[in-house]
Amino acid sequence: MDTATLPLVDEPAYRTIESAPERTKGTSRLHSLWRGNPDDPTWARPALWGLLLATAVFYLVNLTSNGYANAFYSAAAQAGSSSWKAFFFGSLDGGNSITVDKPPASLWVMALSVRLFGLNSFAILFPEVVMGVASVGVLYATVRRHFGAIAALLAGAVLALTPVAVLMFRFNNPEALLVLLMTLGAWATAKAVDQASPRWMIIVGVFMGLGFLTKTLQVLLVIPGFAVAYLVAANTTVVKRIWHTLLAAGAMVLSAGWWVAIVELIPASARPYIGGSQTNSFLELTFGYNGLGRIDGNETGSVGGGGRAGGWGATGLARMFNSSVGGQISWLLPAALILLAAGFVVRGRRPRTDARRAAYLIWGGWLVVTALTFSLMAGIFHEYYTIALAPAIAALVAMGAVELWEHKESTWARIVLAATMAATGIWCFLLLSQTPTWLPWLRIVVLAAALCASLGLLALDVVHRSAVPVIAGVGVVAALLGPTAYSVATVDKAYSGSIVTAGPTMAGGRGGPGGAPGGAVGGPRGAFGGAGGAGGAGGAGGFAPGGGGTPNGAGGMGGLLNATIPDTAVVATLSADASQYTWVAATVGSQNAAGLQLGTQLPVMAIGGFNGTDPSPTLEQFQAYVAAGRIHYFLAGGLGGMRQNGGADTSSQISTWVAENFPTVSIGGTTFYDLTQPSSGSTDATPTAV
Repeated sequence: MDTATLPLVDEPAYRTIESAPERTKGTSRLHSLWRGNPDDPTWARPALWGLLLATAVFYLVNLTSNGYANAFYSAAAQAGSSSWKAFFFGSLDGGNSITVDKPPASLWVMALSVRLFGLNSFAILFPEVVMGVASVGVLYATVRRHFGAIAALLAGAVLALTPVAVLMFRFNNPEALLVLLMTLGAWATAKAVDQASPRWMIIVGVFMGLGFLTKTLQVLLVIPGFAVAYLVAANTTVVKRIWHTLLAAGAMVLSAGWWVAIVELIPASARPYIGGSQTNSFLELTFGYNGLGRIDGNETGSVGGGGRAGGWGATGLARMFNSSVGGQISWLLPAALILLAAGFVVRGRRPRTDARRAAYLIWGGWLVVTALTFSLMAGIFHEYYTIALAPAIAALVAMGAVELWEHKESTWARIVLAATMAATGIWCFLLLSQTPTWLPWLRIVVLAAALCASLGLLALDVVHRSAVPVIAGVGVVAALLGPTAYSVATVDKAYSGSIVTAGPTMAGGRGGPGGAPGGAVGGPRGAFGGAGGAGGAGGAGGFAPGGGGTPNGAGGMGGLLNATIPDTAVVATLSADASQYTWVAATVGSQNAAGLQLGTQLPVMAIGGFNGTDPSPTLEQFQAYVAAGRIHYFLAGGLGGMRQNGGADTSSQISTWVAENFPTVSIGGTTFYDLTQPSSGSTDATPTAV
């Protein structure tokens, strides 16, 4: 064994993987599960189970108040639970007209849950909670490996209490699964570095491939840190390090490429249209709308702009700290950056294979690359994307704090710790000042505690030994009090729709701090609002296919961002003779379709996909479906009145054709067209099927 891999005598808090099998030889896996590693203190494993249990309970509180959360994905889960074809492709509807604009991995989890427990809010959201708790556990295991149980517990607590993490681990967007898979990738990378193992690098590639099947190219943001850590620190030759990294890349391609190949090679007529693309191509979706378009802002077919002037917000290095994003993720971001730099300084002269420096490369690469990408991307950006930063921030804060604490006898270490604590307190004070009427005393308490802890850290060499843990405890409380308060506010509220933000409502804001709708819009027992859907019902959950209504009055999105479950009259009418039709209804926009589908649990065609701008179906195809008697009703209204970045206008053509050729019917106060009853005198309502 290379002596370079052995821990130095002044670092008892961590060990290398090479010696671990000897120390744990003869210990049963069951014993290890319940009692932990023999080298850990006796309290470590009970503390871990306590952390995981507390996280689970916290995330489960008030969970079902979120209803179907993002109805777009809930409808796809319902479709996948009723059709294996819809399950495989990630179709929005059981009739397989169009997919969601993401790959289907996160939908697979929800659809299986719905198959087991039926369609309800708990079945949709409970898997997200499980993935959140699992992410905390995996982060603990990864940090504990080289920094000990205290650092691991701190990292897990920081992740569990990050406001945007609390939001998204209780919501059904793909982020929960993506974060879990990326964290598993970091865990596997640490094991691969320790063992110079091609097998573990292949496992890293598999996790990354599954991450690609969750949210395409976003998973690539963590790969540079993983690759650099292995290429630098693995205890083997340069050639083998490169070869093992290439094996990981190949494993990623294979674990994601099998599904992509099937989708691309199967005839378009045998599968649903690829939502979000303009050419019915998953590759175009990946590298266009969901890829480079997010970087340069050229997402063909996108509409709106977040309901705010300037599109999706100002770009720049300060973006993660602005009033819109800061309260979601940046509470400990300054501390993470300071401690990352300090960690590299401490480990700077260690051997190439130093395990702790490899950990800084893993998590530091993750943080820096992801933060820079989010800061500079000019395309669609939502505040909840920043959950991807949470594990890295949590790991770096815990690792760096423990690293410096181990050197607290040194003046420079105490100064850095004190400066980090002061910077954290000041920044948390500024973030809390953005909500001046919400718990106004909290920011004063946080700042005072942080400054006291900072002074105490400076004086560690002169205070009584019994005061040292008190100072450390005050520092931890000061750092976590702000994000914890925001997280409690998040759990206390109901969230639904396509854009959500964590925390209390800002003055003049739209829900969470500076973000989009924070309150409930629709849900499992909502109702349509407004006859005809021409203007929409607005903020309080009204179904607004006309685009005039907005969630919480925020900027004219209406049915683009939210869905509401129809009333009993609509459900009963659409469900009657449903077996005679492939789709009981059609409407423009995926959220409009999702509301009808979740209410009836029957297929509803989303014309034009999420934004109403996909060329699916074409007017000719829609006319053929109508002629063949495959669609019963068409919901009046659309997604008009919003800024559009290219894309097809087939949804407008279809809407015009329907209005000119079919009679309206009012069902429960909502206007539909009956596609089985052409208007008298209509000459082109029943074309020959093609």
